[in-house]
Amino acid sequence: MNEQRKIRIRQNNLTIRSAEVTDAEQLTTWWNEGTVKEHAGFPNGLNQSLEETIEQIKSNERRLSQICIIEVSSIPIGEMSYRIGDRYAKIGIKICDVSYQNQGLGKKFIEMLIDFLFTNEVLNYAVPIDKIVLDTNLKNERARHIYEEIGLMKLRVNEDAWEDQLGQMQSSVDYEMTRERYGLCRKEW
Repeated sequence: MNEQRKIRIRQNNLTIRSAEVTDAEQLTTWWNEGTVKEHAGFPNGLNQSLEETIEQIKSNERRLSQICIIEVSSIPIGEMSYRIGDRYAKIGIKICDVSYQNQGLGKKFIEMLIDFLFTNEVLNYAVPIDKIVLDTNLKNERARHIYEEIGLMKLRVNEDAWEDQLGQMQSSVDYEMTRERYGLCRKEW
């Protein structure tokens, strides 16, 4: 993998790292578990094959965007991702191991990734990032609370924006953090 694209962010016992092919089995299990993907609108899971997951991980080598594993004391507990666009990064997170949920870890991991995206010289040289965006299901109150606590600004609610696997309409919420807002919010973290 191109070392400039491979990431490893550490803070105390928390790590965000680029997914490796050896993570494919764990990611496939998480992605196919309905209770893990329910908040993302996939109550039946993604129904993705191990081979498809391996191909997604291998695509990390060809792009700045990454699928990442999040770890606590070297134990994989979930996944994060970021996709680089035109002067922005779109991020996502899921703590998949329920025994690590509701402990404030999601907030810490998001702050770590936002710091990385706004301050990494190599990444910002390749594609300057002016803002970070994300979205979540309107029903995902826990995630929305964290995003707003960190300082992400709620832009809009997209009512009945898409249909989930069960045929039910779902609404989403769009958030963003500009580089300027990051400078203000970062002082409070």
